[in-house]
Amino acid sequence: MENCMIRNTGYFLTIFFLAFISFAVTCSGTNQKDNVDRLPVVYEDVRIGLVVDMGSMEGKLVTTSISMALSDFYHVNNGYRTRVSVLSRDSHGDPLQALAAAMDLLQTEQVEALVGGQSLLEAKNLAELGEKTKVPVISSFQVPSSLSLAKYNYFIQATHDTSSEAKGIAALFSNFDWRTAVLIYEDDDDWRESIQPLVGHFQQNAIHIEYKAEFSVSSNEECIMKQLRKFKASGIRIFVAHISERIANRLFPCARRLGMMEEGYAWILTARSMNNFQDTNYLAKEEMEGVIGFKSYIPLTEELHNFTLRWKRSLRLEEVVTRMSVCSIWAHDIAWSLARAAEVAKLPGLSVYDLLEAIPESAKHKGLSGDIKFIDKKFISDKFEIVNMIGRGERSVGLWNSGSFISNRRRRLSSTKALETIIWPGGSTRIPKIRSLKEKRHGKKKKLRVLVPAGNITPQILEVKTDFKTGVTAATGYCIDVFETSILPFNYEVEYIPWPGAINYKNYNDLVYTLYSQKDKYDAAVGDITITDNRSLYVDFTLPFTDMGLAVVTAKDKSMWIIFKPLTLSLWLTIASFFILTGAIVWLIERHDNADFQGSCFQQIGTLLCFGFSTLVFAHRERLQHNMSRFVVIVWIFAVLILTSNYTATLTSVMTVQQIRGLKSNENIGFFSASIAANVVNDNPTFQGPRYKGLKTADDFTNALRNGTISFIVDEVPYVKLFVAKHPSEFVIVETESVTNGFGFAFQKGSPLVQKVSREIEKLRRTEKLKAIENWWFQRQTTSATSEDTFHPLTVYTFRGLFMITGVSFAFALIVYLIPWNREQRQVVLKHFHRYVSHRFAREIRPSPTTPNRQNENSVI
Repeated sequence: MENCMIRNTGYFLTIFFLAFISFAVTCSGTNQKDNVDRLPVVYEDVRIGLVVDMGSMEGKLVTTSISMALSDFYHVNNGYRTRVSVLSRDSHGDPLQALAAAMDLLQTEQVEALVGGQSLLEAKNLAELGEKTKVPVISSFQVPSSLSLAKYNYFIQATHDTSSEAKGIAALFSNFDWRTAVLIYEDDDDWRESIQPLVGHFQQNAIHIEYKAEFSVSSNEECIMKQLRKFKASGIRIFVAHISERIANRLFPCARRLGMMEEGYAWILTARSMNNFQDTNYLAKEEMEGVIGFKSYIPLTEELHNFTLRWKRSLRLEEVVTRMSVCSIWAHDIAWSLARAAEVAKLPGLSVYDLLEAIPESAKHKGLSGDIKFIDKKFISDKFEIVNMIGRGERSVGLWNSGSFISNRRRRLSSTKALETIIWPGGSTRIPKIRSLKEKRHGKKKKLRVLVPAGNITPQILEVKTDFKTGVTAATGYCIDVFETSILPFNYEVEYIPWPGAINYKNYNDLVYTLYSQKDKYDAAVGDITITDNRSLYVDFTLPFTDMGLAVVTAKDKSMWIIFKPLTLSLWLTIASFFILTGAIVWLIERHDNADFQGSCFQQIGTLLCFGFSTLVFAHRERLQHNMSRFVVIVWIFAVLILTSNYTATLTSVMTVQQIRGLKSNENIGFFSASIAANVVNDNPTFQGPRYKGLKTADDFTNALRNGTISFIVDEVPYVKLFVAKHPSEFVIVETESVTNGFGFAFQKGSPLVQKVSREIEKLRRTEKLKAIENWWFQRQTTSATSEDTFHPLTVYTFRGLFMITGVSFAFALIVYLIPWNREQRQVVLKHFHRYVSHRFAREIRPSPTTPNRQNENSVI
């Protein structure tokens, strides 16, 4: 019994001990697991640079939005192994400081992407930097979709679809039967460029822009009132404004004071204008009552509401903002796309190598701005909300999307019937109508009396003919074509009045003075009239419509020996010497053992020369047996390859540019006598030195250049272009000097047409219509070669390194070849040399009869 009890006790003790051990092991494993779980997780940091104007409200809103967006993203996606960190820099609103800040972020912080670009110039600078450094640059601000930005592969922007917006505004005009409008826009590159799609759609829909008005930030109320009075007097009641909030704050109070915010008027604001307005500007909104505008559509979702509440709480007390701006919402969605792209780009085993490739795929999600569309490197917002300004707020009257209007009840119609009732200026619900426009457009044209120089000898530039039966003067040519195109929008009937004898510089001065002194007879002067300082004292000139300055033209080089000109004589001789040296070294190494290099003396010389020069075309037929000779040939063929490639490139340049020469002091220069070129040549130090010769006609120019009497012609750029266009195979433009101001149209002092015509000339130049007119009259486009294109032959100094390497290689081959002579050859040479020396000195040193021992020594020797 006792034994049984002892055994049971031992059994229970054993079970208890094993259970204790198991519990201890389990606890130990649990503690170890807890410790492992408490170890910090290491995330891969992806740095993003943010360059904004921290002093602007938009910069502050975007910065806050990006920071909160990333925090929300990683709260939702806690398992991601990457973390995007944002490093901010202040651009202070200066494009150059923005560029410097971006460069600092790239160099010191090694950021992998840049976010910024609050203006078009700032965006271009950052895009250029991103293109060179291969770093994506993303702009969430409303930078216009410019063709100049489309060329950058690393630039991505968030923007609204300006083409869709322009189509919507044009559709609004068509449905309301509006065919004429005034276009008001901000005088800035950003705003001018972003208004072009609207202008294009107006033209397509036969909507006439009666006036265009530019207002800058510095425009005061007096300037704005002056323009608005002119618009009111014209009877136009429909206005489209593409302006910033700062200008709108001055424009609409002025319009209200002039009664242009009353019934019968209509004001339409573009999406860029509406997106920039702050909700806190209540006074300005009261002045804008009745205005309708297009605005980028942001759906009102619960996510946006919750984010906006938290975003408001994050703002400082002095920053009173009621709702997020469109740019800050776009910045939120861009931040999420960047965070997704960073994770995708860092995942192993995928074919995505950087952020630029990962962004398009990562953008496929629904953000605060709705369904994100990524098209052609753009986050596109193509849906617009049409809002009506009422009191201190705004009221949605419908949507525009995919070519149709959508009511707030989501009914899609092609007409404005889908829109809610619009409250127009003055509180009226009646659609404003165009008044008195047809009478104005079809009224009697004003007459413009224009002086034209009748003595011009270049009909392509200007030709004046008078019908003696009717007395009517007709003018044609490049100058007239540009003038009539520029004056066309202003409803003028042009009467040309010939000015005889305008064939030299003095006559043109008299023409300008006549325009000044006879204001009751003439309104303007048109032709090849050069803008000068003394003429500007009497008349007002428009912007120049031709290239400025003088051009130099010369005859093309047609020498039969042009193939030798790419290289200097010293280089030709050096190359020939190395050909011979190569053949000589190879012959010296191969002649003992290679039968191809043996034979008579003349045969060996022929082989030496033939082998050396045949390396030029790699056509040597002799087989080499020594490694040193092969080494020499390889080095020389490498040198020949470099020389021939440079020769080919230089010869191509010679054949293209035709060895354009610079002006030399010992060469004659021709110019028209008594022309403005003659005055410039005599007064400008740029043209001092060469000998100048006055000529009278274009035929004199041609003959003098052909027979070599003169080497160059100096004249104004339009004349030279026309001259070269007539003889493109014989003459070429060498260089240009901007020492004159080009041709301009002259008007009476204070004429309002000066500014209008100048603006049209600027438009023609920007749209390249001016270039098309020039090509039409000059028959073909001439290419000007500058002094940078002049030909410089290759010299020995250019290839001094190549020849040094070749020479050292040849010397090395010779030394290696001479060292391994066997001992017998060296003994034979030394023996012959010793015998020659002994024989020579034995004959000169005779033994003395008194010294027999010395004689014996000599006999022994």
